Amino acid sequence: MLLSAADLLPDLLTLARLESPSNDPAAVAHVLDMVEGWARDLGGEVSQLSGGTRRLAFGVDGTRPPLLLLAHADTVWPHGTLEQMPLRTEGERLFGPGVYDMKAGLVGAVHALRQLRGQWPQGGVVLLVTPDEESGSVSSRAHIEAAARQARAALVPEPPVGEGSAGHAHALKTGRKGVIDAALTLTGRAAHAGNEPERGASAIAAAAELLPRIEAAARPELGTSVLVTRIAGGSAVNVVPAECRLELDVRVSQAGEDRRVLDELAALTPADPRVGAQWELAVNRPPFPRGEGTLALFAQAQAAAQELGFTLSETAVGGGSDGNFTAPLCPTLDGLGAPGDGAHAADEHIRLDLWPERVALLTELLRRV
Repeated sequence: MLLSAADLLPDLLTLARLESPSNDPAAVAHVLDMVEGWARDLGGEVSQLSGGTRRLAFGVDGTRPPLLLLAHADTVWPHGTLEQMPLRTEGERLFGPGVYDMKAGLVGAVHALRQLRGQWPQGGVVLLVTPDEESGSVSSRAHIEAAARQARAALVPEPPVGEGSAGHAHALKTGRKGVIDAALTLTGRAAHAGNEPERGASAIAAAAELLPRIEAAARPELGTSVLVTRIAGGSAVNVVPAECRLELDVRVSQAGEDRRVLDELAALTPADPRVGAQWELAVNRPPFPRGEGTLALFAQAQAAAQELGFTLSETAVGGGSDGNFTAPLCPTLDGLGAPGDGAHAADEHIRLDLWPERVALLTELLRRV
């Protein structure tokens, strides 16, 4: 049975009215509690894992590895956003903070499970809902990877490509770049800029000298980008700046590139030996490879979409998700949430007219994969 937007909307409004910024675990837990209640109504086996992640299991019987549904309950929006960006409908679009990324996807996953309601695929389904995807999945990563190692495939109802993307609107995501957290603190020597500037060692000058060397670590032909995106330094206009901090956006497409970039950045030091350099480097998310297993999942999704009466496309994207953690461990298909646009932006919205068919697609994948 193809659901309508009217069937789906009440649950989405319930979740969207619960503001759940990543930095407020108690607020995020209210969303998780609501989803847990829906899972219990379906006979789900509930486990509350460390850090707040919820594991909701349906028909997991050990006969074969289960399917993994992977979602998150947190958003980037702070408390009070609903007062500035109230939920509103304009034609076929529902606007509001968190509806696209990814409360509609979470609601769609629950409704797909309701469509199955006890007729679980062999091996069952695990719905893993995490509390901290938007802040880096620090507490949930180990749970995600453990679930992926036990799963035969992962289906991620994050939003598809935005409708404003030329040539790829509403496409599923078959690859994502990995993300490296990178920042550099430079420490020089302060001095009076007018009287004795030569006694100082400018951290800002060192940053300017280092910047092109940092960005030279990029390899566009391999899908690796390295950009200095924020610089802050100096204390007063008449003081040689003793400190400067650079923050980077670093993304990699291929396995092994993250290690190369980490090593190259860590080896960079200022030409001025009086300026010290302290790097902060860590892999936030590994690359999500566009592998054969993921493309096979997409082929199944494409066939199901044709039977449901719509066409489906796929592409690789630059942004990361929790699918980056599952893709190296099991076939992963991402972007199975509600079509729309405006993730993390003031115009965040979903397409109510296209959402039901994507829930139907997710339901069919749970039956077939």
